Amino acid sequence: MKKENLLIGAHVSIAGGFHKAILAGEEIGATCIQIFTKSNRQWKAKPITKQEIESFQAQQKNSSIQVVVAHAAYIINLGSTSHETVEKSVHALVEELKRCDALKIPYLVVHPGTMHFKDDEQKSLIFIADQINKVLDQAKPTYVTLLIETMAGQGSILGYTFKQLATIIHHIKHKKHIAVCLDTCHVFASGYTFNTPASYKKMLHDFDEAIGLNMIKAIHMNDSKKDSGTKIDRHEHIGKGKIGANAFTYILKDKKFAHVPKILETPQNDPVADNKKNMATLRHYVNN
Repeated sequence: MKKENLLIGAHVSIAGGFHKAILAGEEIGATCIQIFTKSNRQWKAKPITKQEIESFQAQQKNSSIQVVVAHAAYIINLGSTSHETVEKSVHALVEELKRCDALKIPYLVVHPGTMHFKDDEQKSLIFIADQINKVLDQAKPTYVTLLIETMAGQGSILGYTFKQLATIIHHIKHKKHIAVCLDTCHVFASGYTFNTPASYKKMLHDFDEAIGLNMIKAIHMNDSKKDSGTKIDRHEHIGKGKIGANAFTYILKDKKFAHVPKILETPQNDPVADNKKNMATLRHYVNN
């Protein structure tokens, strides 16, 4: 794979305006980026102005950024035991889909949620799917696809096995607006390993059997501070964690994922320096 065709980037800030995220991506040498379209810790946001949309789209058009991915607010929990939180989450996700449509951002990543029914995983998964159906019914997206993220399984969080995600997707009516974001740290922490040719092949086979590899539309490239199977979600710099360089190399060199944006969500004490370092590590894996 030629370096200029490598679709890699990182989560960057929209501080100063949406167009600044494009500049931040270019500064680290990215070909794709991920952003929040609003504060990730608040339910509401100011409407996006026509000028903001035009400035963002014009900036991207003349940049190296081929794909922009958005991530939904972390406070959204479609499986919460609180009915008030579920209602707020549905409304917030509808608004986020509309914001992505306005900005012409093709993918919005969301965490599926937690166990709504204590000790009943199946009912809880269907409950989450029902909320996503409500969201898509109300948002009526035209441009954006909602990506359900693979999770680590910490606490009561669901979506940490491929079969759990498959159950959610099976019960969603609007299948053309649903796909998956695979997070390497989360998948590893939940118990899947993929740092040998055999284990990588098995992980892909298991995903393909449950969901279909064509459903992976974005990949979060994160190393893991904790061992596989711990279900502890702690991201680490690429090559500094427990996953192993081989695993990232397999993904980067896999032609099936050549057109899938690969986004870093690694620790950022100094966003520019840290992202540049992790990007350099990924490029090293591809070129060696």
